Amino acid sequence: MGLKDVGHAEFATAVRERLGKQRVSIMLDGEVLAFFRAKAGERGYQTLINQALHDAMSGERLEATLRRVIREEMRVA
Repeated sequence: MGLKDVGHAEFATAVRERLGKQRVSIMLDGEVLAFFRAKAGERGYQTLINQALHDAMSGERLEATLRRVIREEMRVA
């Protein structure tokens, strides 16, 4: 299988589609940005911010699930 010569735009589009990522512009407080840049190290601060957002989403889902289970258990009791 041969490799195809592609331009930067085509390559970037293929990478975004493959990774499921989307480029956005966001305003952050300077201290927030400084915190993530200091913590990021080799990974890159944008990757670390993305992980923090995923963790926040997971936490909300977990909280909602726990609340639902507790309500169901209280109804049965």
